Parts: sequence; C-alpha cells; structure tokens
Amino acid sequence: MDPVGQDVNLNSPNKGLPVEHSSSLADFPVEGAQRGLGNPLSPGLTEEEAEALQNELAKVEEEISTLRQVLSAKERHAAELKRKLGLSPLNEFKQNLTKSWQDVQTSNVYVSASATLDDITHSEAYKKTQETLSQAGQKTTAALTTMSSAISRKLGDMRNSATFKSFEDKVGNLKYKVVGPQGDESPANSTTPTQENPPF
Repeated sequence: MDPVGQDVNLNSPNKGLPVEHSSSLADFPVEGAQRGLGNPLSPGLTEEEAEALQNELAKVEEEISTLRQVLSAKERHAAELKRKLGLSPLNEFKQNLTKSWQDVQTSNVYVSASATLDDITHSEAYKKTQETLSQAGQKTTAALTTMSSAISRKLGDMRNSATFKSFEDKVGNLKYKVVGPQGDESPANSTTPTQENPPF
C-alpha cells in the first residue's frame, strides 16, 4: 500500500493496519515551502507562476528566520552591554519614567492646562468660592463645638439626676450580690455601695 495514497480517515476500517514501508519526513512538503498536493492553483496562475511564487515564499521565510536570529543576537549583545554598564531593568524603567514625565511637562497640552489652572486660581470667582468654603468650615466647626458642649452638659446633668443615681445604686448592689466583697477588702470594710460610696 502506498503511504501517500493511504486512507487517513480516522473512521476508516483500514486504520491501524501496519504500513508496508516507512517513509521519512523528507517525503512530505514543508509547510509554506511547496504547494501541497491537492491544493488547487489560485485562479489566473499557471504552474510556472505558482512555482516561482513558492520559491519566492521560501526565500522570504528563510530571510525572516535569519533576521530573527540576528535580532536575537543583537538583543543578547544589548543585554550584555547594559549589564556591564550596571543598568538594571528597574533603573531603565526609572529613566524612562523620568523622561516621560519631562516630555509631559514640556508638552503644549500640559503647558496650556497649567496656564488655565493658574488663571482659574487667580480669578475672582475662585477667590470668592474659597472664602465662602472657609467661612462655611469655620461655622461648621463652631456648630460642632457648641453641639458637643451641649451634649456633654446634658450627659453631666443626666448623671447627676436622681434617676441615674438610683440606677447606679441598684447596679452597684447587684454587682455586690453577684461578685461579693473584693479580695483586697476586709470583711469589716466591705459594705454595700451607697450613694456616698459609688461602685465605679
């Protein structure tokens, strides 16, 4: 059986049969180097034109391969030179970043934007807005201070009220009953907490 004409369909009943003679890889065309068997010619091309195009394609692919090898060698040489100069990728990144920032700062867009912002900050509307915000901040701070004082005063009044004192005495008595006298107190000194002797 001729291996070129052999049925390669995976669903074929003949699959898995031993090949009568081995074929080398040289018997098969390299991808892109020759026109494959069974590929029809492009419309308007003769056999000679197709063969000439195939030869040209092979040459171009060979040139691409050579250029890749040259580029790889140049990249290795550049990396070696950078290593000898002490240029690490981090240093190179910093230099690129610095150069990019300098380029941005000297660009027309950045310069015109800076001038526009400068004009805005010196405008009357900006100054009035800034003054208004400053006054609003001062008024807010004063209001919060007043509110904080009022809350502190109310909490002090509430703590001094009879209801709170009564509640405090009840909590103290409950603590005394649950915990008992403290370890550092002698039995003679341990008394039930009262209003004069608060538990806290």
